[in-house]
Amino acid sequence: MRDGLRIIDADRHVLEPFEMWREYLEPELRDHAVYLDDEPRESVTERVRRLGAHAMVPLAPMPRVNGRPLFNKMSERAWLELSLAAYGQIGQRIGVQVPRSHLEILDRSGIDVAFLFPTYALLLLAFDDLDPVVASAYARAYNTWLRDYCSVDPRRMQGVGVISPHDPRQMVPELHRVIGFGWKAVVLRPNPVKGRKLDDPAYEPFWAACERASVAVAIHEGTHAHLPAAGSDRFTTRFALHACSHPMEQMMALLTLIEGGVLERHPGLRVAFLEAGCGWLPYWLWRLDELEYRSLRGEVADNVRRKPSEYFRRQCYVGVEPDEPYLAEIIRFIGEDRLLFGTDFPHPEHGLGIVDEALALRDRLPEGVLHKLLWDNAARFYGLE
Repeated sequence: MRDGLRIIDADRHVLEPFEMWREYLEPELRDHAVYLDDEPRESVTERVRRLGAHAMVPLAPMPRVNGRPLFNKMSERAWLELSLAAYGQIGQRIGVQVPRSHLEILDRSGIDVAFLFPTYALLLLAFDDLDPVVASAYARAYNTWLRDYCSVDPRRMQGVGVISPHDPRQMVPELHRVIGFGWKAVVLRPNPVKGRKLDDPAYEPFWAACERASVAVAIHEGTHAHLPAAGSDRFTTRFALHACSHPMEQMMALLTLIEGGVLERHPGLRVAFLEAGCGWLPYWLWRLDELEYRSLRGEVADNVRRKPSEYFRRQCYVGVEPDEPYLAEIIRFIGEDRLLFGTDFPHPEHGLGIVDEALALRDRLPEGVLHKLLWDNAARFYGLE
């Protein structure tokens, strides 16, 4: 609790130690574990000449898997900038790999409950040509590791299970396995996998199982995927890829779930779109309602039987950034019950100060709305008792 307010961090991350993959993968698949690039590095003098004075900051080796970089289209300059941002939070980033240290960080932030998402597991599942057997093994290994990680305080550190769509037949068994851990949510990437969008018929048993079990589904993008991703067909810099991938993939994911009839067929399904802010949502719902559905509803009548915005308001949620300048207007447009607060910690874009930014919303939002943003909405989405 902070300043009299209970806080749920609806989108927090772990940093999986690279060595955990060899420990948690099945023995016959450990050759597919992540490893750090050990290629010879140029001299410090050469790096400074090429990259500037910031090159003096220690640059972590690039992680690789199956002979390829884990991050697609990640330039050394971008990796350096990320290292610079992470270097300023080095204590926090190292501490978060130790569960009890992570709890101490939660205490200092005033966060009561955190829902924990992956970092590297999302990237491991972002290879379109990944062997489905290996992809399913990555999901099992990560989920088992996260169960052990959260075991120090499973009430405060709530795991969000990773589901691999590479083999649709394994999605429901892994869903049931993480339900057995006591978890209330799973995460999927928004990108197509092996040509299948989120509305593919092969995924229908998964959506039905989530609805029956009242398991929340978080859609969470991650830049530098080796999957089809917004902007990757025309940009090569992290600057552009990061700008495109998160909001644009979420826009298309929401469209897919509406246009493909997933939300129509499963009215009890709860879906959240995270780590892209919420500014994209009013425009997208307006466009889908007024420019597309109004004139073209007959084309999609079997799957879309109400305005797209009605599906969102019935069963969807969106993550917000506390410093988005138009929050009050968005609340007027979509209501105050569908917004979630998440820190994205410990990723370099945010630090411990993001909780202070959220509390500062008292100057812009009514107290009751702030209660909903920081606790009530996430408790409803994640099904907390």
